[in-house]
Amino acid sequence: MSSERTSQSGASGPPLPPTDVRWPPHRIHSLPLRTTCRIVRQVVGEMVLLFGDRVLVRRDRRRLACHVRQIAMYVCHVALRISQTDIGEAFGRDRTTVRHACHVVEDRRDDPVFDDFISAIERIVVAVFGTLEVAAHDG
Repeated sequence: MSSERTSQSGASGPPLPPTDVRWPPHRIHSLPLRTTCRIVRQVVGEMVLLFGDRVLVRRDRRRLACHVRQIAMYVCHVALRISQTDIGEAFGRDRTTVRHACHVVEDRRDDPVFDDFISAIERIVVAVFGTLEVAAHDG
């Protein structure tokens, strides 16, 4: 019936979505792990550029990239519950690097402003991907 409503030339408004589509339509278990981690890294990068320290952004882009990667690794591990080994493979790093990143971010969460920033990123990532739905590494 929805196809009849969307195909009519006299219909007003945007076409209605199909009723069999679940929200959100792109669940994390349908994405490769590397893609999921890349999206999380992009979200973190955009948030840092929006709300981060402008002086740091202009002065040292290499350090900024390191911080973004560390936060993304932390959020993938804590919010999405991906193993450190899988995160390391997705980022092209070792699991010990992921463990170090998690410790660095956790230590910085003592600062209330930084903690609020990380909490906001975690909420965004969980809202987009859900939680406990990441497929385990297959081999």
